[in-house]
Amino acid sequence: MQEVVHTATHAVTVHTVSYLRWIPLLPLLGAIVNGLGGVWIQKHLGKKVVGVIACAMPALGFVLALRAFVDLVGLESSERILLDTVFPWIHVGILNVDVAFQVDPLSAVMILIITGVGGLIHLYSMGYMDDEPAYWRYFAYLNLFTFAMLTLVLGDNLLLMFVGWEGVGLCSYALIGFWFSEWANASAGSKAFIVNRVGDFGFMCATFLLFWSLEGVDHPTLVFREITQYAPLLEGHVFWGVSTVTLITMLMFVGATGKSAQIPLYVWLPDAMAGPTPVSALIHAATMVTAGVYMIARLSVLFDMAPMTGNVIATVGAATAFFAATIGTTQFDIKKVLAYSTVSQLGFMFIAMGVGAYATGVFHLMTHAFFKACLFLGSGSVIHAMHHEQDMRKMGGLKKWMPITYLTYLISTFAIAGFPPFSGFFSKDEILWKAFSGDHKIVWFVAVCAAAMTAFYMFRSVFMTFWGENRSDAHTREHLHESPWLMTVPLGVLAFLALFSGFLNIPHALKGGANFDAWLAPVVEHGGHGGHGDAHHFDIVEYLLMGFSVLVAFAGAWLAYAMYVTKSIAPERFADIAAGRPYRTIFNKYYVDEFYDAVVIRGVMGLAGISSWFDSNIVDGIVNGAAWVVRMLSQLYGLIDHYIVDGAVNGVATVTSFVGGRVRRLQTGNINAYLYVIVLAFVGMMVARIW
Repeated sequence: MQEVVHTATHAVTVHTVSYLRWIPLLPLLGAIVNGLGGVWIQKHLGKKVVGVIACAMPALGFVLALRAFVDLVGLESSERILLDTVFPWIHVGILNVDVAFQVDPLSAVMILIITGVGGLIHLYSMGYMDDEPAYWRYFAYLNLFTFAMLTLVLGDNLLLMFVGWEGVGLCSYALIGFWFSEWANASAGSKAFIVNRVGDFGFMCATFLLFWSLEGVDHPTLVFREITQYAPLLEGHVFWGVSTVTLITMLMFVGATGKSAQIPLYVWLPDAMAGPTPVSALIHAATMVTAGVYMIARLSVLFDMAPMTGNVIATVGAATAFFAATIGTTQFDIKKVLAYSTVSQLGFMFIAMGVGAYATGVFHLMTHAFFKACLFLGSGSVIHAMHHEQDMRKMGGLKKWMPITYLTYLISTFAIAGFPPFSGFFSKDEILWKAFSGDHKIVWFVAVCAAAMTAFYMFRSVFMTFWGENRSDAHTREHLHESPWLMTVPLGVLAFLALFSGFLNIPHALKGGANFDAWLAPVVEHGGHGGHGDAHHFDIVEYLLMGFSVLVAFAGAWLAYAMYVTKSIAPERFADIAAGRPYRTIFNKYYVDEFYDAVVIRGVMGLAGISSWFDSNIVDGIVNGAAWVVRMLSQLYGLIDHYIVDGAVNGVATVTSFVGGRVRRLQTGNINAYLYVIVLAFVGMMVARIW
């Protein structure tokens, strides 16, 4: 079936299908099976059955995602929307949303990444988590997370997206704190959950404001196709003295800073390394942290109308990229290096989103998913061989024992550093070019500095981990070995993608067709609106900048080589600058966690203490005082009632009874007595009259 929707710029034909629902539902089914029956399956059938069930679900989802992609390719660009309406959901008053899944070029890219990379991580986990007693629980969480992430990117409306948005937050809490018996792990899970709730509040406020604003122009909706159609009607509308669209997009960006770990809400992601390494690869490289980037691309029609928000996004992205990169240069925990690298690379994606290069940002999202997942899984392979040692100072020379892990890690390092022809060169260089050509020269300069540091700390991790002499203890050295095929096969596939996926978007300057940009154009280009990141290409300038970015990457790699291989430059020369204060500040992550602890956490706790004291001593005092007054008054009223009111009533009754008793004696029934009384009364009356 086809449904024609007229947008602000052109008519869109929506093709209805019935198989999209199974892409998210299959992982949900796996989560239910392993979540409810995993204990029995693991005990009676073995861990392998648990793993096969868990791995089969995203694998089948990937097959369906490929089918959806093929279906889209066969359609005209203006008709590339598949819709699967499962059932009516909320139809109350003017609010009408369904549980419906939509695949267009943007969501097609996302579901291929989630099911493809996610499926490889599931397979890797079968080897990495083989000794875990709660094997079934781990895979149940992993499947549930995959379901939530697929719901987020497939939902055809903001409410369904928010269900997935909250779902990945909940699942990340469970996965990060998977080994919850250790306080650090449980604390890291709680930190991720709470910090994300701060951002989610902005997302909710933006959703409410958007719906209310569209209701004001007689088109209340939360369906993405309809938002694209009616958003231009909000042009010129003001709320609280600010452009309504600007306020909506700023609130949306607050939500994005939480999920995608941007300043100031990035602090949860480095601590999230407490979870199992495959979790780090899934959540913090390929899926959850990209949710904010996806949300901005999905609502690009609104962000195109808010250039002020775009400038804020680009600035925050550049600051985050630089800030996290500096921290990455000083860390020795291999997973912490990759964690801050992820924060930095997300900053690059936000630079692209801020300058309006949405397709470029999504392209870097995709290439980053490949090479960063490979790097995380490679670090997991190293940690697995090193008996859970994560300090690079205790590694070294591992390429001798782990050649596959080394090769795949090295390929992904070249990719993230931006060396041609690796994928990161094409995606990162395009971001730098869009920032430079879009009149964001300061953002470009900061991003170039961050790119140089990226090359440095990534090659530093290669040299400290795989080159030189092995610095582990004798027992660990005796048991060093390459990881099993369940772990090395995903590494090989991801390294292949990290090497070659960049060719999907060769820019025009290199005589390519920018095919990925063209693929996403129907979703992220909106006619006359926005485009503040677009610019005319000057090939000579672009070639010069391209060469400069490669030179910068080479300089960073050379510096790492000089410091950690030839040792011609001593690291202490940099660490001792200004008596070591800058180094200590960066090594301690600028004391941001300590600042948050002192200002935010202790501030909130102090406010809670003051509120508790006020409640106990003032509010409760007033309430208790009022109760005491009421009690005293009630006692006084009781005394008055008992002694005065009841006394008066009882006194009257007593007098009446006494008089009645005396009078009753006169009623003897003796007629002579009555005659005597009458005579006496008559005599008394006569005497009184005479008197």
